[in-house]
Amino acid sequence: MKAPEVAVLPGDGIGPEVTRAAVRVLRAVRGDIECSEGLVGGAALERGLTAYPAETRDLCDRADAILFGSVGLPQYDGKPLPERPEFALFLLRRDYELYANLRPVQVFPGLEDASSLKPELVRGLDLLVVRELTGGIYFGQPKEQRTVEGVDEAVDTMFYRAPEIERIARVAFEAARARRRKVTSVDKQNILETSRLWRRVVDAVAREYPDVRIDHLLVDNAAMQLVRRPSEFDVIVTENMFGDILSDEAAILTGSIGTLPSASLGTRRVAHGRFGLYEPIGGTAPDIAGKNVANPTAAILSAALLLRYSFGDDANAACIESAVERTYADGLRTSELARATPALPTQGFTEAVLERL
Repeated sequence: MKAPEVAVLPGDGIGPEVTRAAVRVLRAVRGDIECSEGLVGGAALERGLTAYPAETRDLCDRADAILFGSVGLPQYDGKPLPERPEFALFLLRRDYELYANLRPVQVFPGLEDASSLKPELVRGLDLLVVRELTGGIYFGQPKEQRTVEGVDEAVDTMFYRAPEIERIARVAFEAARARRRKVTSVDKQNILETSRLWRRVVDAVAREYPDVRIDHLLVDNAAMQLVRRPSEFDVIVTENMFGDILSDEAAILTGSIGTLPSASLGTRRVAHGRFGLYEPIGGTAPDIAGKNVANPTAAILSAALLLRYSFGDDANAACIESAVERTYADGLRTSELARATPALPTQGFTEAVLERL
């Protein structure tokens, strides 16, 4: 039988550092998994390759899951999308139809004071953002800049079909059944036709889940309620652009974007689950790259999500999550979270998690 294989794509900035940490933890609990590394993003462009080289594509085609670091470097800002590191993520999401982006947002005990909100507002916070990832304004056509009668203009098209909304709604309702049985659907139905379709389809799917409570919020109100009463949310489901914005807002409630993992799941089935791409959401942070100060938590927790969704291994996923939680409970912190206590470097924090597995 073929050994389970993970395509490891470290990418740019702090991506290689935090991905190394995640691979160490992954191998500590699952020695049978084969991890094979490939070039992606700026790391590939700097070698004269495309952002998503053919060799990396072949590696991902063979793999059961992708463990991703981050892509993006300032020297590529302003270039056309196909010439930027971020184009690799666009292609990965499109080619593997990674339509369901899951972003769990959790405040670990002991980190309440790190949040920008009052500790009592975020204590015990545990919500999940389910973002539709392959439709909407990011993928709709036409998408272009042009000159008409001597005037520069640009157009982006927001486009959704009912089946795209149905499948992401089902992901949200199924997730809610395993949590606190509440889904909040976010749209802008008072203005946008796509949102009116979104709400109608979500309501239709909701009738199949009578045990799950459904409510709707306009996106501007949802953004306000996330900072006013975040603990009242359970599962938030929304379209691509709104999800991009709201998930980052929700992430910072925890005090550090360096603690938040994500899973992007597609339609392809693998032996024990669904093919997916797993990555921290914090970006490349080039200003701290190579300094051994980046927080590896999000990458490590992304490895836990990989085990849960692509390998059906809840036990080892929970083992990793528990080790991370106990590391924070013991007062250990990386630099962006350290207050009165000394900060651990990336490698030191990783060692602390490994000791608690």
